[in-house]
Amino acid sequence: MKIYQVGGSVRDELLGLPVKDHDYVVVGSNPEEMVRLGYRPVGKDFPVFLHPQTQEQYALARTERKIYRGYKGFEVYASPEVTLQEDLARRDLTVNAIAKDQTGNIIDPFNGIADLEAGILRHISPAFVEDPVRILRVARFAARFGFHVAPETLDLMREMVHNGEVEALVPERVWQEIARGLMEHHPSRMFYALRECGALSRIIPEVDALFGVPQPIQSHPEVDTGVHIMMAIDYAASRQYSLAIRFAVLTHDLGKGTTPPEEWPKHIGHEKRSVTLTKDLCERIRIPKEERDLALLVARFHGDVHRAETLHPTTIADMLQATDAYRKPYRFEAFLQACACDFHGRPGYADKPYPPIERLMKALSAARNVNAGAIAAKLKGSAVDTADLPALINLKVREARIIEIKRALSCEVLTQ
Repeated sequence: MKIYQVGGSVRDELLGLPVKDHDYVVVGSNPEEMVRLGYRPVGKDFPVFLHPQTQEQYALARTERKIYRGYKGFEVYASPEVTLQEDLARRDLTVNAIAKDQTGNIIDPFNGIADLEAGILRHISPAFVEDPVRILRVARFAARFGFHVAPETLDLMREMVHNGEVEALVPERVWQEIARGLMEHHPSRMFYALRECGALSRIIPEVDALFGVPQPIQSHPEVDTGVHIMMAIDYAASRQYSLAIRFAVLTHDLGKGTTPPEEWPKHIGHEKRSVTLTKDLCERIRIPKEERDLALLVARFHGDVHRAETLHPTTIADMLQATDAYRKPYRFEAFLQACACDFHGRPGYADKPYPPIERLMKALSAARNVNAGAIAAKLKGSAVDTADLPALINLKVREARIIEIKRALSCEVLTQ
């Protein structure tokens, strides 16, 4: 029985990156022996065990054979006769097929170290095409490490898309990989890689449709809408914003992909179309509620936020109400940060000031000073028809908030 550290932990150690989890392969053992040694079995599809002290994962060396379509269509063979090299050969990329024995010696049968040094993501064998999840993983690794995809690997990815393997991906797995990629340092690299192999048009066609769509050059020096979105999500990553913000930035302009070409480069009413397309996307790949809700708000209101300096206090009060800012001020702040990413995501805009955030947060602070409970109590004590009371309370609270917003923003003008 021999134990080897394998996979991402070895790769990241060689890159000098922090390692969160270690994975191990056990060669020359069987389930009965592992249990006898105190390891706890946890694998459903293949023999994986947790170490009795460290709780790290130890998997028996295995081989895999594709028996039907999809990323779960594999027959697994685990036996004491399976060698380390056979186990490593079933992995996706050379950089993920490096092992280290218990004395610290590196085993690199597929030249993964050379690819690490060259910054290349390269498949190990033609069996790469058997698992469509690998398309998403390669694209995510491109975003994480800034590596290039080897031309021959890109060809296999295109083949998988052409053969329809990508359609076998379940929504939950698509979102899992997209979410992880969005949280990398350069998320745009993931989408460029997916687009280059043709997968983006199958997985998220709404984003793919943005490339090649022009915008007014006066406000968008980058012109291309797809390029703008990529710049905006990379800006969000540079600010270390949350997943919800990054997803909202990704989807806020989806409506521009459906603007009739004869109307280019203008995109009148694209916010409303963006809301519809974002809803459809969220339902299709089952986006969690937090990310979905913020994305819909940003799609609907980002244009209004950009015009905050010219908005009437009444319009601002209505926006605060529509975005539920009074009950969820933390989400409203995230909403504004996403809008700021839209502004900064263009050449020469990264360091420019974005006044709408300060102005709208000041308006929210002023409006929250209104004591809605006191207004309601006063009206309840008056001779108002009970049926009309809720609507009257809402009206009076809204009027009071508008007055406070107007006062706060007037003071802002006077102090400038």
